[in-house]
Amino acid sequence: MWSYLGHRFLQELLVRPPVRGFSLSAAQNTVIVERWWKVPLSEVGQEPRLHPRRHKIYKNVEDTKHSPQEKMELILTQNQKLGGRGDTVLVKKSVGRNKLLPQGLAVYPTPENKQMFAEDLRLLREGRPEDRIQTRTGQMTVEFLKSSTLNINKMPSEEFQLNKEVLIRQFSKKLGVVVPPHALNFPFEPVKDLGEYWCEVTVNGIDTVRVPISLLPYRDRSARHGAQTLKQAEEGAESVPEEAEDAVSRSTAEEAATTTQTEQNTTTPPENK
Repeated sequence: MWSYLGHRFLQELLVRPPVRGFSLSAAQNTVIVERWWKVPLSEVGQEPRLHPRRHKIYKNVEDTKHSPQEKMELILTQNQKLGGRGDTVLVKKSVGRNKLLPQGLAVYPTPENKQMFAEDLRLLREGRPEDRIQTRTGQMTVEFLKSSTLNINKMPSEEFQLNKEVLIRQFSKKLGVVVPPHALNFPFEPVKDLGEYWCEVTVNGIDTVRVPISLLPYRDRSARHGAQTLKQAEEGAESVPEEAEDAVSRSTAEEAATTTQTEQNTTTPPENK
């Protein structure tokens, strides 16, 4: 009896069609076409008269397979390359479904999630400093400032002094970082002597970074260009005597060869006629 039931069960398994995984299923696309030649209107109650060849020609109107893919809107739960916590981003559906959502890096933008992360952003701006979380761009700014040194060339004017205003302009010009006055602390202000100094920059009111400052002597670019021109002229002057020596040696060799030929012609006895 058991062998008979087992045999029937195996037969049903073999006859049953295999189940295809959803990931292996072909994509469902839509293609919209229309006839190249319009079909003339027919009388009421009669079918339209189709040309045997002309009305079988179609033109493509839309193909969803080649149309731009819509992106997925998500809210990030952690600071990452795409943005900071609470930021709303648009990503490919494959990235959202295969990476961000399974790993808990993002959630769907439901009204509840939007309200929750809006409250987090409000606490980030208005809460206590110890409760705040640095944003992604803030973290990138902090890492950049930690590896940077601000080099400033002293101007030739006697009234020049290094203060907060000069530092803010130099940060924007040389490092590309916009530093508000309230986020900059320069305890050596004002400075006129050359040397090594430092300042503190506070990013988003959370992290404070100490940036080294080097006040260097004034360097005139036009004077540097003049020095390069003078060096090139000296190199050219050195090459001119070498060329002159080569010319003198060539002319001396030619004169010696001419003199030898003349002596040979003079010492050769005349032939007897």
